[in-house]
Amino acid sequence: MDEFIKTGNPRITVENLTMAYGTSVIQKNLDFEINQGDIFIIMGGSGCGKSTLLRHLVGLHRPSMGRVIYRDPGFPGPVSFWDAPMETRRILMKNMGILYQSGALWSSMTLAENIALPLEQFTDLNARTIRELASLKLALVGLAGFEDYYPSEISGGMKKRAGLARALALDPDALFFDEPSAGLDPVSARLLDDLILEIRESLGATVVVVTHELASIFAIGNNCVFLDPVTKTMIASGDPGHLLESSRDQRVIDFLTRGEGRGS
Repeated sequence: MDEFIKTGNPRITVENLTMAYGTSVIQKNLDFEINQGDIFIIMGGSGCGKSTLLRHLVGLHRPSMGRVIYRDPGFPGPVSFWDAPMETRRILMKNMGILYQSGALWSSMTLAENIALPLEQFTDLNARTIRELASLKLALVGLAGFEDYYPSEISGGMKKRAGLARALALDPDALFFDEPSAGLDPVSARLLDDLILEIRESLGATVVVVTHELASIFAIGNNCVFLDPVTKTMIASGDPGHLLESSRDQRVIDFLTRGEGRGS
């Protein structure tokens, strides 16, 4: 496996993780660290388990084996997520923001109402303050003035940005994106990449992104793990640009060059 290059303080540590559905193993022996402030890419070919790994990280699917360890600002030391009490897990999950592939906005709610929902559920703020915060989050992603629009009234790229605004509602320290550029044209995808970079810089958040889009991988990623669907384990990790230049694994080279090789 290609050498893993550490870039900072670990925020999330995955130890000997095995993912399975029943007796069907998806990935095994996963060991890697996501550092504070990383934009960490989960990549690999179709069917390798990228989105499944994301679900394990955010508390939606328990691993068959291994640990997911969080170092969260709200706790004095590392916490093994799946070994922790439910209340501890809830606290950790409140500090996570998630952008799903489809945006996952409630179609019957306006954009402001979508962003307000987690604030209403998890804070004691009054209605006026929640409305102001919803407007602020929408402005942060370039959607000022769209508070009263419904998801059906905006474009696909705007839906992704509105989904990002909702992910930011509770000011999370860790953000998780599942194929954020899926279905977007190249210009909209690049604008979303730029927005992710701006949010990482302004908020200091740790960002985990599932994607197969090479433009996004190289534009925003500074750390990654590469999952192989054949061996069902990770075969590379580190900075994507470094892997492109120095990986000796042909599977990694083929993926990062679309099969054209480094000399092309």
